[in-house]
Amino acid sequence: MWDYTNKVKDHFLNPRNVGFIDDFDGLGEVGSLACGDALKLTFKLDEGERIADAKFQTFGCASAIASSSALTEMVKGMTLDEAAKVTNEDIADFLGGLPKEKMHCSVMGRDAMEKAIAYYRGEAEKQVEGEIVCECFGVTDRQIERAVKENGLTSIEEVTDYVKAGGGCENCHDKIQFIIDDILGNAPRAAKKPEALTNIQKIKMIDATLEREIKPALNQDGGDIELVDVDGNRVMVKLRGTCASCSKSQITLKHYVETKLKDLVSQDLVVEEV
Repeated sequence: MWDYTNKVKDHFLNPRNVGFIDDFDGLGEVGSLACGDALKLTFKLDEGERIADAKFQTFGCASAIASSSALTEMVKGMTLDEAAKVTNEDIADFLGGLPKEKMHCSVMGRDAMEKAIAYYRGEAEKQVEGEIVCECFGVTDRQIERAVKENGLTSIEEVTDYVKAGGGCENCHDKIQFIIDDILGNAPRAAKKPEALTNIQKIKMIDATLEREIKPALNQDGGDIELVDVDGNRVMVKLRGTCASCSKSQITLKHYVETKLKDLVSQDLVVEEV
């Protein structure tokens, strides 16, 4: 049970500024349904170029909703330069604090604001810089470095709390620990050996990998794939679209889908079409 402040509870139960501004000036979208959190933020400026209105739509937990609600309240009346300086810690402070395990919700709000401002200014959407460290949640080394430096993080668990990295299969823990040690100037040390995945973890990672890595590639050729069931290490899927009638579908299934899931989830997985 998370220990929420009364203000977090209030903004969760009575979220302010829920919705979408049709004639928006700024639009920022972050997160993904596959990762469990997603936020769409829009704002409208007044004649003095201050934020006259801000609205949000989010998919996520109580902290995600409360953080989004808080952000929209905070930035109203601000110039874009002022809004750009709002940090995730500012959002958490506005709410009287967030459980450390939920700090990534405030980071999501900060990222959405940055994207919305970049949209208004006509700046090209920033590509995610750096190399992917956490395959489960698509988090790069640059994102981890930023979270560590801005928030004074000193452990893998704290990094997971802020940017989710390391919260899945744990195969990236050595790399995260190396980044932390490098920033803190510590001698490199080995991370804890990853524990075996639970069934729930395994299913969530398979689903996330299909959504983030595999479906987009199949969609480009008019194909698709649906997760039907997971039984132990058997992953049962159904091919859709052009993949369903393709003479090379079994090659795609074994050489692409199964290989990808083995690399990103577990080497023990076997993919079958049902």
